[in-house]
Amino acid sequence: MSTATGPAVRNRTIRQASVTLGIGAAAAVYLWHTNPHQPGQLLLPCPFRWATGLLCPACGGTRMAYDLMHGDVVAAFHDNAVLLTLGVPAVAYAAGRWLASGLRGRRYRPGLTARGNAVVLGIAAVWMIARNLVG
Repeated sequence: MSTATGPAVRNRTIRQASVTLGIGAAAAVYLWHTNPHQPGQLLLPCPFRWATGLLCPACGGTRMAYDLMHGDVVAAFHDNAVLLTLGVPAVAYAAGRWLASGLRGRRYRPGLTARGNAVVLGIAAVWMIARNLVG
């Protein structure tokens, strides 16, 4: 296990952030030109929905990202309200904390307590059941 600190952590953070940003930008450019609302697009299908026919808690995330990139917040909310209101801010917060800590030469390892895991899984389960019952 590495015990690197300071400049080593900073350099690794910059390298990882750059790679992630590059991959994310390439995916965003592809998604910008690929409307997931239209059938026949070359996008990864949800394996849970494929296997069960039910919507998983993250179903609609690709459509949500497409709609957000095109400035349609209402449609993004319709695609996946919980992911938009809870998931996007949580990921943005964790990514921001990781980047800020890494640039300061410190490691940041996010983690959830048992209670936090229960809350996340509970929200996901309730959301999945609700959206499949409503249709």
